[in-house]
Amino acid sequence: MQAKLSVPPSVRRRAIVTAAGLALLGAGLPATAAARPDADLNRFYRQKITWGRCQGDGFPKDLQCGKVTVPLDYAKPRAASIELALARYRSSGDKRGSLLLNFGGPGVSGVTELAYGGDDFMDLTDGYDVVGFDPRGVGRSSPVSCGDAAYETDDEADGSSDALKDPAAVLRQLRKTATECAKHSGPVLPHMGTVNAARDLDVMRQALGDKKLNYLGFSYGTRLGAVYAAQFPKKVGRVALDGVDTLTEPVTRQGIAGAKGQQTALEDFLNWCVKDIACPFGQDPRKAREEVVRLVRSMDEDPVPTTFDGPFSGQDLVGAIGQALYSEDLWPLLERALASLTEDGDTRGVEMFATGGAARPGLRATPAPAPSALADPEEVPLDNLPSALMAVNCADDPDRPTARQMTRELPRLRAAYEQASEVFGPYRLTQALLCYGRPKGTDYIRDEVKDVGSAKMLLVGTRGDPATPYRWTEQTAMRLGPSAVVLDNKGEGHTGYASSKCVHRKVDDFLLYGSLPPSGSSCGDESDD
Repeated sequence: MQAKLSVPPSVRRRAIVTAAGLALLGAGLPATAAARPDADLNRFYRQKITWGRCQGDGFPKDLQCGKVTVPLDYAKPRAASIELALARYRSSGDKRGSLLLNFGGPGVSGVTELAYGGDDFMDLTDGYDVVGFDPRGVGRSSPVSCGDAAYETDDEADGSSDALKDPAAVLRQLRKTATECAKHSGPVLPHMGTVNAARDLDVMRQALGDKKLNYLGFSYGTRLGAVYAAQFPKKVGRVALDGVDTLTEPVTRQGIAGAKGQQTALEDFLNWCVKDIACPFGQDPRKAREEVVRLVRSMDEDPVPTTFDGPFSGQDLVGAIGQALYSEDLWPLLERALASLTEDGDTRGVEMFATGGAARPGLRATPAPAPSALADPEEVPLDNLPSALMAVNCADDPDRPTARQMTRELPRLRAAYEQASEVFGPYRLTQALLCYGRPKGTDYIRDEVKDVGSAKMLLVGTRGDPATPYRWTEQTAMRLGPSAVVLDNKGEGHTGYASSKCVHRKVDDFLLYGSLPPSGSSCGDESDD
């Protein structure tokens, strides 16, 4: 997921995530991928996309929308099917095919992101139709939901540090949430996960008329691209992966990495903030860090009333701050939002970060529509992004500790996470526990996505990335083998394409002209440019 995306806050809404996909809750075992479609899949591979005007208000006039049909269950392709939503900007130059984009999450609507954030990709229309899509379970593509479980507050297990001292209460809440997610998401939930999403990607490739997949993936989208390369190595065209996800690290280690990365980003923000007389935490960096910890604890004990639905807790604030830290461009807005909160008790500014730019609606999540046809835009549940993120990440994760193991390990994990970050540690630990009560996920990614033998792929890692640490780029490149070419971005922030002119240029040169930089080459820090 890219830097500016977020989801509604609250206890179970706390599945706000980094593009790294560190919040985990989910559903079911994905089908094992096949290298080539069998006869029962022919009807899916023979379809053509009919493009037309996009439904809904505010879509750019030059954006076209369409859909593809894929099996609900690839093990039973003659049974139920679902439709996936797509959108494109048509090529303005010498077209060499289509370029599919995935913006991360998992759970981010590619149709919406392309509609409202498409300016960054207009250069690519010199050679491609640029295509965004809603993966299965996301947006209009049979959206999943956890219903009111995503919005309810349980004081026994609210994600704060004190609440995590009671393992029994935590496990009760996790089981309750798992049951609600299964009830509200419907038949698509057991068939979520990156393995099936990558197979969907191949159906899209064929429906778009391309012999090989041309693809640009951010954050979680890099995991999807890597899994595709393992499943369909001979179908890999020009593939660029920015903000590279881990393929092997256990969930708990991912969470600690996320807490450390966000703590570093928070300290960078505070060091910047205290130079401004308007900084709400004063002009001393050490005292500013202490003030943030006190503010979070105070709001956990006594949440701030809001104009809309429910109080705003310290953990809601942690989620909002975490979203704003993905990009230095957001720091001035974060400073003003925190000033309004601390000086006037006004949560509207921080809520904007926690909800992706819209005030929290005073509505509960609507039931997810039945799979098959595309959902109407107004049918997409309010909690779809966190629910989809949870579903995908847990479907990708084979580890399922027992209740006894969870109870035994929780004190040690709590200490490790709090050492990583007093602010983000409890929040991240809550996320790392969320697969409990879900069916065991696939081991395909951890065991099989390696030495892919595909065409060369460009992997971009950013040294100061708070969500996907640079070492994940190095580790994933080693995992993928000689197919991986690494570009080292010396800058800050989550992903490099939108923030670094050098990264943007090198990625475009590869995608448009096939020009790869030498593996290990770098782009300098442009933060002071």
